[in-house]
Amino acid sequence: MHLQHPQQHGGGGPGDENPFADFMWMENEEDYNRQVEQELWEEEFLERCFQEMLDEEESEWFIPSRDLPRQAAAEAAAQLNGLSLGDGPASSAAPAQPVSSSLNPNAKEFVPGMKY
Repeated sequence: MHLQHPQQHGGGGPGDENPFADFMWMENEEDYNRQVEQELWEEEFLERCFQEMLDEEESEWFIPSRDLPRQAAAEAAAQLNGLSLGDGPASSAAPAQPVSSSLNPNAKEFVPGMKY
């Protein structure tokens, strides 16, 4: 037979002590586990919804390397590389100013609906 001292559990005497005091934390363990499990399910559900939304959004984007056949993507890349802006070799074929123009630089500005 093992006797316990009253100071071990902080109780006054043997009549004041709950014999199940060491196990009282288990009283609500099932509710706590249920709540944690519910939170984990909700978190997983939100994660799946968010990933599905990202996948759907990405599938709506046009990505040439994914959406075009390899040959068409290569041709598009070659065409883009051939484009230039400014005074490069491609723009030298077109003159900077028209040689002969029938426009009057001193004419009034056209305003729609106004009669001159």
